[in-house]
Amino acid sequence: MHEVSLGGAIADYLTGELTPATTYEDIRQALAKLLVEEKKYPKTALKAKIGVCFPIDGKLYTRMVDLAAYADDGSPLMIVVFCSGEPGSYRRESLAAARLHPGAPAPLVLVTDTKDAYLLATADGAQLGCGLRAIPAWDGLAALAAAHPVAAQSPDRIDRERRILYAYSELLEGCGCPHACRPKGKG
Repeated sequence: MHEVSLGGAIADYLTGELTPATTYEDIRQALAKLLVEEKKYPKTALKAKIGVCFPIDGKLYTRMVDLAAYADDGSPLMIVVFCSGEPGSYRRESLAAARLHPGAPAPLVLVTDTKDAYLLATADGAQLGCGLRAIPAWDGLAALAAAHPVAAQSPDRIDRERRILYAYSELLEGCGCPHACRPKGKG
């Protein structure tokens, strides 16, 4: 998603810290609030703006994931991708982001425009539910993720997923958000 700065800052729902106001930040905050208040996710289980960074042809690219839910041990359970278009058209890109999630693949992917949603299994891309009712409640998320395990990706598969995510990132966002992957001490 291509975000544009609106200037100023808003309070992050999860942390209370100020975060830059962008064209999508209010939606990201609303999604976090929905997960916490309606689906009973602990705030501590959610993280916003996760950079999925990957090298392509000697350059680092990033696809930002709006939210991710984690188990108590820190393992990813689900990523949430907000899209400004029809959620179905973001399925493949979102699956690639889940497979490339930093540290380990996330077993579940939720793609939503806040009016509709698709819940997908990362391992095979199977649709587990659609509509906003498909958003899993916290008390069943770990079991649902365990029922749809995703193995570590082979180097060849990682390369293919990077190419797919790169193609979508270039198509939709230019080069993504270069700041998230920039090595410390550089530019």
